[in-house]
Amino acid sequence: MSEKSDDLRPTGDDLAEHAETSVEKDAVADSRLDDDGGGRCDGTDDGAEGSPDGPLVNPVTGKPYPSRGRVFLTGLRSTAMVCLQALIVMVFLYALFWVMAKFWVILLPVILGIIVSTVLWPPVRWMRGKGVPPAAASLVMMLVGVGVVAGIIGLIVPSVVDQAPQLADKAVDGVKQVQDWAQGPPLNVQDEQISSIAGEITTKLQASASTIATGVFNGVGVATSAIITLFTTVILVFFFLKDGPRFLPWLERTMGREGATHLNQILNRMWNALGGFIRTQAIVSFVDAAFIGIGLLILDIPLAGVLIVITFLGGFVPIVGAFVAGALAVLIALVTQGPTVALIVLAIILVVQQLESNVLQPWLQAKTMDMHAVIVLLSVALGGSLFGITGAFLAVPVASCLSVALRYILEQIGIAAGEEIRVEDEMARRARDERRERRKGRASA
Repeated sequence: MSEKSDDLRPTGDDLAEHAETSVEKDAVADSRLDDDGGGRCDGTDDGAEGSPDGPLVNPVTGKPYPSRGRVFLTGLRSTAMVCLQALIVMVFLYALFWVMAKFWVILLPVILGIIVSTVLWPPVRWMRGKGVPPAAASLVMMLVGVGVVAGIIGLIVPSVVDQAPQLADKAVDGVKQVQDWAQGPPLNVQDEQISSIAGEITTKLQASASTIATGVFNGVGVATSAIITLFTTVILVFFFLKDGPRFLPWLERTMGREGATHLNQILNRMWNALGGFIRTQAIVSFVDAAFIGIGLLILDIPLAGVLIVITFLGGFVPIVGAFVAGALAVLIALVTQGPTVALIVLAIILVVQQLESNVLQPWLQAKTMDMHAVIVLLSVALGGSLFGITGAFLAVPVASCLSVALRYILEQIGIAAGEEIRVEDEMARRARDERRERRKGRASA
């Protein structure tokens, strides 16, 4: 029995052979784990490193990282696609501006009519709410607006007619003063030099007689076009006030509820922003014209009424309009009253405009628009360079409408990306935590 048990007992050679077999099995198992992306048994992970000669492997996805060339080509392809899209957008904008230039005779009365309608719409809406028929309410406000404009013109025209000869005489005296100053030290300009300069100017004017005549005829054409535009604008304002509320329902019936929802939101926001801008600029312009006008009247500056109206109208062209109106007032004061009074007028204008631009205008525009001063200045410069005075006047309203549309698009992008939901969840979490803190505070008290 003992001999049999001794025969069954493993010898040293058997144990060595068994150990070698176990090592081979462990090696095979480790190789299988490496092939499957697994890690070592000691807790370390070699999957992200890969073999020394093979590609790097992403530890999250288990897939190899792309090569440098592939990454570069992917970025180049994306950049080329964005550039192509930007080029298409620029071509579209160029075509849009070209079409607008061709139809500017029609677009200008429409834009002016919309701007005037934003001013007249609140009282029209109030009268319609009181039961006044839409046509009657619109006609009443049209008559009131025309009466206000006619009254302003009636007030300033007689003063211009009465004071124009005096202003011309003062201008001649100012030119003589400048001439006397130029003939003295340190310039010491001689009479012969001044006569030669005047002769050259006269010669150039005579040589440009045909050009001047052409400009006069062009001016007559522009005046005629302005009268037609004004008449068309008045008619459009009446129909905008009378039938304006029907536009959005018609748009919804035409485009469908799903397509018209976004457009209704954008148009309503544009309308509110445009109306807020016009009312804000009217208040700011009125304050400027009132305080500067008081200073001009106290100093007895000629054409003070005209300068007040120009200051008020110039306020609707931000930055540039105030500068031009102020420069004109200082120039007239310099010609008529001398440098001392001109410096006083300049000081009054600077103080009023600083208070308006740093206190009143930011406080009012914070409630209506959200545009940086640089954007306002660049929009006025672009509008003036493209469409002249009309473009400078319409630049800021158009820029405010475009900014409203851009904000709405960004809002929709944020909603589609889930950003609004995350913000709402974060706000709800904070509100819940605050309620819990208040409850704990009351419980401990």
